[in-house]
Amino acid sequence: MGVKFHPSPPPVSPRVRASGARTASTIHPPPLHAPGSIIVIGIGIHSRTDPARRPTSSSPAPPITSIVRSPLSTLRPAPPTTMMLASRRVLHGAASRSAPRALGGAPSPASSPAAPALLARSLGSRSSFDLPDPRNLMSYQSGLDYAKDQRWHPQLSKIVATIGPTSEQLPVLQDVVRSGMRVMRLNFSHATVEEVELRCDNLAKSKGRHSVLSGSDVGNVRVILLDTRGPELRTGKLAGDHSGHETVRIDAGSAVTLTTADDVRDGGSTASQLYVDYPKIHQCLSPGMKVLLDDGAIVLTVTEADPASDPGTVTCTADNSGEIRSRAGVNLPGAETDLPAMSDKDRVDIKYGMTKDVDYIAASFVQNGAGVREIRKYVEECAEELAKEGKWEEGTPTPLIVSKIESVSGLNHFDEILEESDGIMVARGDLGVEIPIQQVTNAQKEMVAACNAAGKPVIVATQMLESMAKNPRPTRAEVADVTNAIYDGADCVMLSGETAKGKYPVEVVQTMNEIIASAENFTRKSMPGPNLAARERFLEGQASRGDKGVDSAVALAAVTAAEERDAAAIIVLVSQGILPRMISAFRPNIPIVAFCPNVKTARQLMLNRGIHPICIPDLLTDESGVKRPAKAIQYAKQLGMVQEGENVVVVTRETACDELTTDFASMKIATVP
Repeated sequence: MGVKFHPSPPPVSPRVRASGARTASTIHPPPLHAPGSIIVIGIGIHSRTDPARRPTSSSPAPPITSIVRSPLSTLRPAPPTTMMLASRRVLHGAASRSAPRALGGAPSPASSPAAPALLARSLGSRSSFDLPDPRNLMSYQSGLDYAKDQRWHPQLSKIVATIGPTSEQLPVLQDVVRSGMRVMRLNFSHATVEEVELRCDNLAKSKGRHSVLSGSDVGNVRVILLDTRGPELRTGKLAGDHSGHETVRIDAGSAVTLTTADDVRDGGSTASQLYVDYPKIHQCLSPGMKVLLDDGAIVLTVTEADPASDPGTVTCTADNSGEIRSRAGVNLPGAETDLPAMSDKDRVDIKYGMTKDVDYIAASFVQNGAGVREIRKYVEECAEELAKEGKWEEGTPTPLIVSKIESVSGLNHFDEILEESDGIMVARGDLGVEIPIQQVTNAQKEMVAACNAAGKPVIVATQMLESMAKNPRPTRAEVADVTNAIYDGADCVMLSGETAKGKYPVEVVQTMNEIIASAENFTRKSMPGPNLAARERFLEGQASRGDKGVDSAVALAAVTAAEERDAAAIIVLVSQGILPRMISAFRPNIPIVAFCPNVKTARQLMLNRGIHPICIPDLLTDESGVKRPAKAIQYAKQLGMVQEGENVVVVTRETACDELTTDFASMKIATVP
């Protein structure tokens, strides 16, 4: 069954609209606007007590209050207790203090009677722009050494970088870390054991910002993400290909038979008869469907497929000419397959990766929620086996699972995959082969919005700065791609071949870091709409889930207080990662400094937007409850994240004691001494 695409969304019931759910087998490209609707870049608010801000009889249109456009919902007013209050704090609080005059020299929203129209009008109507060079915000602008007295402006969205032959050596990897990489991706489709060992060892030796702390012996809190090869479909070995480099030519219009027959597998494939290693290929294809060989280098059109044939046989016609190699990849756009959650190689790689203390597993070609549960169960089994062998410490958190969405089946079962996963990767490479490439951006926006609503991290990946694999500067379109991923609400953006085998691995990380800084600075000071929309999606998701826990209430209070007081950071002291993740889900525009009891807990917070984990175990054990906040503020000051005279919000999660029978949380507002 293929994915159905509609030019505009069909009517959505109020219940579905509130929860942000989607029809399982349908992708609705979110339109930029609906006919007759109002498009707003920010949120305009008029005061009930200030007559100057009320609409007049000469006003051309009613004032915009708190209308927001969500990719997963229709245009509608937001509840006054959520978006309206949040936007009031942004426009009349932090935004007005950090930007005394709005773009174009106009008075700030806090003092201008025209505030409702300020953010609603077109950016193009402004006569001047406040667009600073983002490199001026970088702590590495004068070199790649860490300076203790230098202010640090860490980006909220993180960078995932694939480490490969051009970036695995210590001098280069150290500079990549220094330039902003937070997550090291190991691509197990290509990496050997020796290469993995080298990269993990060199990452541990690379000093991060934490090296400037006087009370921490942890010089680097960087994450390792193991990316599995996944259950792929491939053709067989070509007949007579003894070197592994031979090819055969397929001409346009020629007949090509895809078969699962053992004799073709053993004897070798030819231009007219190709072995495919998926036994049910004839059951999931029908005439008119397409088959893509070698990432679309050759496209075949199915002319005949007999579901009852044994062995399975599919007859096709080649749409174009090209050459094919042994064991070329096979894609079946629009086809529903029942591939296993893990290949045999994946099982070996996952167990080995756990001995290297990987933090996340990026599971390739996830088909449904059951596949995620199968992977998680296998990880737990590996932990038990490795513990018996003395290679795993009992009680250590197991790797978290990031599901890669790169197939039609993954899209059709996205909601259940999201529910079972710890995070999502929008893998646009294979996804662009599986669905019409024109729909990839729409699918990306839908998935990012759904992850925002669920409060789970999402990575946008593939060809983000692809041209920098060969060139020292990106294209304008690539810069726009990364920028829009940040506007969409991505927690992380990823580099693949650019850092693994490109000519400029350090420069490309710096470039991406600066693009993120530019986008975040713009949304913080000039266009708060995207972050407020992401927060509203999470609040709607909470309402639909009935989530009214203590962590949620304290997290919202902390973000509210931080915006009211124009705080420089939110400092969290926790023994687990639940509360920092909850604060991150409310999308504050300032760093969340999370003090953690161990390195594993710290690293598994890294994917979430805005969280900057620090591991200082003594702070949570030796210091008294009264002294901990003050000590934590001093550490944040050492890092350069806060300065004397700035406000900070401190959140703590305490365990039950004699006086209290349950755990409790508290929030404090302080000024940095």
